[in-house]
Amino acid sequence: MTLPRRAAAEALGTGLLLAMVVGSASMADRLAGGNAALALLANSIASGLGLLALILTFGAISGAHFNPALSLSEAWQGRMDWRETPPYVAAQVLGAFAGVAAAHTMFGEPAFSAAAQARTGAAQWWSEFIATFGLIAVISGCTRSRPAITPFAVAAYIVSAYWFTASSSFANPALTLARAATSTVAGIRFEDVSGYVAAQLLGMMAATVTMNWLHSPAGAPAFKPVPPP
Repeated sequence: MTLPRRAAAEALGTGLLLAMVVGSASMADRLAGGNAALALLANSIASGLGLLALILTFGAISGAHFNPALSLSEAWQGRMDWRETPPYVAAQVLGAFAGVAAAHTMFGEPAFSAAAQARTGAAQWWSEFIATFGLIAVISGCTRSRPAITPFAVAAYIVSAYWFTASSSFANPALTLARAATSTVAGIRFEDVSGYVAAQLLGMMAATVTMNWLHSPAGAPAFKPVPPP
């Protein structure tokens, strides 16, 4: 599959993912009658099931990363050419913003609106580290042992992480950046984005090193990341 087609799949898949996340958050907020637990339940189930469908749809084309952290991890391990990473990340970010605009349009809102939702502090950053660590670990472990179930494992993890993390598990730099452009309950203030993204990248690096070490054969050399060209 050519790189332009794979990048297009990443943009389309990430866009649909953001439309699902933001759209389901908006719908849940409108219908839950102020019940935050019910709204989160609806948002998490819709997002997890939607992600499962998207991975099954685009996985054979681009790998269905939809996440710069995953693309960087794959390149770092040598499972993806470093030269393909910038087009993937650019497609994911552009697709994420398009998905926010699509969700807003469906609900009669302006295409973009600045988020006012404060999400900062050590507990939130630690939550994003854990959320991203777990996501990369699930993907890394399942693709090695039972690749056919990876989409289902990822979806199950995302639904769970909505609930067990204080941040409701963004775990995705492109998603985080795009959610600064929504004033819905799914938003994050732009000034809080950098803390989330830093925690996500640290979680990705820790998970990549840990999972490669755990899966290394006995006596094999320690994990050696593949440097960019």
